[in-house]
Amino acid sequence: MTKAPWIMCRSEIKVLDCTIRDGGLVNNHQFDDDFVHAVYNTCVAAGVDYMELGYKNSERMFDKTKCGAWRFCNEESIRRIVGDNATPLKLAVMIDAGKTDWQNDVIPKQQSVIDTVRVAFYVHQVPEATDMIRDAHEKGYEVWANLMAASTATEEEIDKVLEILAETPASVLVVVDSYGSMYAEQIERLVTKYLSFGRGTGKEVGIHAHNNQQLAFANSIEAIIHGANRVDASLGGLGRGAGNCPMELMLGFLRNPKFKLRPIYDTLERCVAPLQKNIEWGPYPEFIMTGQNNQHPRAAIEARENPQTRDHYVEFYDRIMMQQ
Repeated sequence: MTKAPWIMCRSEIKVLDCTIRDGGLVNNHQFDDDFVHAVYNTCVAAGVDYMELGYKNSERMFDKTKCGAWRFCNEESIRRIVGDNATPLKLAVMIDAGKTDWQNDVIPKQQSVIDTVRVAFYVHQVPEATDMIRDAHEKGYEVWANLMAASTATEEEIDKVLEILAETPASVLVVVDSYGSMYAEQIERLVTKYLSFGRGTGKEVGIHAHNNQQLAFANSIEAIIHGANRVDASLGGLGRGAGNCPMELMLGFLRNPKFKLRPIYDTLERCVAPLQKNIEWGPYPEFIMTGQNNQHPRAAIEARENPQTRDHYVEFYDRIMMQQ
């Protein structure tokens, strides 16, 4: 009899909620405590494995009068939401190469309620990223390595980065489709490549997909099919620009009985849907265009934020095509 794996579950797969971290890029991380607490409670009730609370960026580089607490994730702010986090949910933060005073702001694990540090970096930042990974590991954290904008790197560059990362204590190598430009074939190739470099040291592979071409969910499934055991998602797909893989779709697909969908829909109804009255995310045409052309969505974000340029699709198309 032919097996039907899509009706079974793979218990090795762990899900990370990035609603506050990636979603915070839509509103400068100015979520109030009630919203963050609701997402935290939802992750616990739904059986999600990790919750990424935000960035641990340097206060010297970002204006605290314009950015909310989740751009900095100091211990006081985090504990105000989670206390000592007496739950199975693991808490994560992201540290950016070039934007984080990681030597000082990432405190030893025994002083923090955080479990996991995700190091985000571009190809040209690998030397600093490896130092960041080792530093966080030595301080007692589980560490993930997120090579951003992989769609803009050459095969030779990716191979070299993975060769270097394989020698670090990072436990997860994340395929990041920063621009939402990738298709299934690219996801398959990258996941397979990441696995080949990580397998010898027991590293897992993750996927972080953006939804510019409405493929974040499909590409996350593709990554899982080819062996990725870590997957990012957010409530309602909330995230920068076009957003991320929707949590409600991913948990439904995984079919693991430990995951509960009702808490997700409850929070979508009470907390996430009302956000759309004041902020927007999703695959608007401007984000589709940047995804199709493998471009950073910053131009699309600027166009959407300006009432004089929003929804001027042809004008935006002509402008970005001139940049090709």
